[in-house]
Amino acid sequence: MSRKHWLGFNLVKGIGPMKLRALLDCFGDLEAAWRADESALRQAGLDRRALPNLLKARAQLDLDAELDKLAARNIRFLTWDDPDYPSRLLQIPDPPPVLYIRGQLTPEDEWAVAVVGTRRASAYGKAATQRLVTDLAVNHVTIVSGLARGIDAEAHRAALESGGRTIAVLGCGLDLVYPPEHRNLAREIVSHGAMVSEYPLGTRPEAGNFPPRNRIISGLSLGVLVVEAGFKSGALITADYAADQGRDVFAVPGNLFVRNSAGVNHLIQDGAKLVMGAEDVLEELNLMMVVEQAQVRAVVPETEVEALLLQYLSLEPVHVDEISLQVKLPISKVTSTLALMELKGMVRQVGGMNYVLMHDASVEYRVD
Repeated sequence: MSRKHWLGFNLVKGIGPMKLRALLDCFGDLEAAWRADESALRQAGLDRRALPNLLKARAQLDLDAELDKLAARNIRFLTWDDPDYPSRLLQIPDPPPVLYIRGQLTPEDEWAVAVVGTRRASAYGKAATQRLVTDLAVNHVTIVSGLARGIDAEAHRAALESGGRTIAVLGCGLDLVYPPEHRNLAREIVSHGAMVSEYPLGTRPEAGNFPPRNRIISGLSLGVLVVEAGFKSGALITADYAADQGRDVFAVPGNLFVRNSAGVNHLIQDGAKLVMGAEDVLEELNLMMVVEQAQVRAVVPETEVEALLLQYLSLEPVHVDEISLQVKLPISKVTSTLALMELKGMVRQVGGMNYVLMHDASVEYRVD
């Protein structure tokens, strides 16, 4: 399939993930959809808004020139069809069909935690972010945030100062940096991580872009840590997305008498894990041994037993007895294999010999 047609559809207003899936289902690939006649496109479900936009785009766009624009700016892109598309992000209900990238995403970014919070960070919020992110970064955890003023910027800086990796998710095109005073920070992030966006080049940082981009912040991460946030903070939107995506939500308790603590305290009251140190996050997400997990994943061969177990595991806890019954293997074989899979970061024990997937491991660890 021609990759440039993914770019083309991503430039058409009114065609999002749902409509794109419908087009793929109808036409088989996006090149065929791009070339389809008006009647066929209407039958595929394009409405009165999307259809004229597509017809206009087809008449005006030079898709090869769009590819050249990205190359000139050292920006690459991944689509749902690319094997390097972040597997965890692909699990969310509406993953971006096109993910633009400046810098590099690496396999180590699979062990990522989002750190977000208010733009009007207090001295306490900044100090808490510095301490927590530093401890996470030295444990080889990639830090994901949104490059915004306040807690986001503190999180990126702390990760970089600790020699760690960090990913910034933008609410505009990657040819722009918002806020503009973070240009130098953005350059450092590109050198030691990546900036990513679902928005095409030239997209301005409009207010409506930021809530959707928050689903990518949580979607790239094992969990979301909210350091400081009021009731109306965008960080709470990220926490909501995390909960909907089955990701863990963490919160740093704040001063009862400070407005910007109301949101995080409410999250804790609502079930988010209270965080007093990075070890609370590391233990909950089984990230105490990230380097060892990466090494084991690299050297231990995949087995048919692992592949079989993965068919019966999900984000919902399943007891080892039930797994043993389903796969028709001795309990000793099941528990020993699960122990190795936990070390590899594929599964996690959540108490009482119940196991869940850390992410969609079946995509990466299937045995042909």
